[in-house]
Amino acid sequence: MRLKNLENLTLEEKIEILKKLKEERDAVILAHFYVDEEIQAVADYIGDSFFLAQKATELKEGTIVMAGVYFMGESVKILNPSKNVLMPDLEADCPMAHMVSIEKIKKMRDKYDDLAVVTYINSTAEIKAYSDICVTSSNAAKIVNKLEEKNIFFVPDKNLGAYIKKSLPDKNVILNDGYCPVHDEIDLEDVKAYKGRVKILAHPECRKEVLDLADFIGSTKAIINEAGKYDDVLVVTEEGIFTELKKKYPEVKFRKLAKGPICDDMKKLSVDKIIEVLEENKNQVEVPREIRERALKPLEKMLELGA
Repeated sequence: MRLKNLENLTLEEKIEILKKLKEERDAVILAHFYVDEEIQAVADYIGDSFFLAQKATELKEGTIVMAGVYFMGESVKILNPSKNVLMPDLEADCPMAHMVSIEKIKKMRDKYDDLAVVTYINSTAEIKAYSDICVTSSNAAKIVNKLEEKNIFFVPDKNLGAYIKKSLPDKNVILNDGYCPVHDEIDLEDVKAYKGRVKILAHPECRKEVLDLADFIGSTKAIINEAGKYDDVLVVTEEGIFTELKKKYPEVKFRKLAKGPICDDMKKLSVDKIIEVLEENKNQVEVPREIRERALKPLEKMLELGA
């Protein structure tokens, strides 16, 4: 049995096992930039949330392993209902995805006639189903600017919402109170210590005080694209991004914050768990049909307007 003594195998040996499993299971592995280095080494495609959602609709394979947190697996399943979507660890979740309720969305719809509910892709399938459109950090401002509605209820992330509100003063962006614990808890003083010494690149899920110190604000992918322009860089986002940064720009000096930031849920994943779910065809993602059909529309609208 392939699963015996996986811990004693080298990464190269595990890659060989995965090659055979992918062929047998007609499978492909997607991974987010925040997972660890070994998982990125075995993934077929690595990217941010928008890239992964987009790529998932283009794949011919019947089985998709989504190496990320649960909302990512749900999004892949919603966009590809006929595919077999597997998660390496069903307990790997995103706390922010649960920081808004359907009741709150309904109250906002009752309060404003001219309202668009714009939902960050870091959200549950149920919340997506009650939304008008989904966005990612890479396309949120672009998409919100295209919407006809003046009133925008942005959920669940208050920090990304505040960044969009500042970027688009003509819109009435109403903020929720959710947040990403990884980005929201970044130590301001830790970032301040680098101001003026290096270029600071930050993710818009950070608090405003942190973003005010940044030389560049952008999504994970945007930060990766920007980083190569400088010699010395402080990257203010989840540390999994350093795998891609160091691979792409070996000549650049990258600085890490003293206190993380680390997403514990992303770090629950492992290559061994990917092998296990493919071997046993377990941890399948299922989304009830009614929710899936309703959630599909805002995701498709995101892919259309965010392209």
